Amino acid sequence: MTSLLRRDLGRVDYEPTYAAMQRFTSERGPDTPDELWLCEHFPVFTQGLAGKPDHVLMPGDIPVVQSNRGGQVTYHGPGQVVAYPLIDLQRAGYFVKEYVYRLEEAVIRTLAHFGVTGHRVASAPGIYVRMANPFDHAALTGPRPGDHPFAGLGKISALGIKVHRHRTYHGLALNVAMDLEPYTRINPCGYAGLQTVDLSTIGVPVDPADVVEVLSRQLTQRLAP
Repeated sequence: MTSLLRRDLGRVDYEPTYAAMQRFTSERGPDTPDELWLCEHFPVFTQGLAGKPDHVLMPGDIPVVQSNRGGQVTYHGPGQVVAYPLIDLQRAGYFVKEYVYRLEEAVIRTLAHFGVTGHRVASAPGIYVRMANPFDHAALTGPRPGDHPFAGLGKISALGIKVHRHRTYHGLALNVAMDLEPYTRINPCGYAGLQTVDLSTIGVPVDPADVVEVLSRQLTQRLAP
């Protein structure tokens, strides 16, 4: 099994990290080891390729950065664990759809480690929890007619990737213990009224460093060839 070379970046600005991912991806060769970058970011809103300006409601003092990842607008800030897997998919032997599934599975298993049940929602990448009972193992049944599509759910993990010549960058963010107020300044991931949560607000007080250890282990296992 090929292991990911782990790099702990600490708390870093988004734009230099984005540029470094692009540089690594463009310069890597067929034998370059895959890497997993782990970090927190200083407060920033990032717009994906599908991002619409009207989903940024009132950014205020937080910068908005255009990005070439998939998806729409999201927020990064202290207390959120960000993981950037830099994977050669051709060498790993699986396609983009399975890559996304493996990323989401790593988040679901990480949440399970802390007693929380994470859920996928069709056509809405990322991981969600039941607000009324984040520890309920029952499968989601979908909204009732007339309900908001995310009724009763909170988004705890966002996902946005880029694949260039079979090589991935960008990745996922898992909310641990954040100031969630900035999410009220945007329509998260392009969905008006979508509630965003972290482990702290659903009753799981945990240090982001502990989440990093679990998530990095899960990603290393799930992304193996």
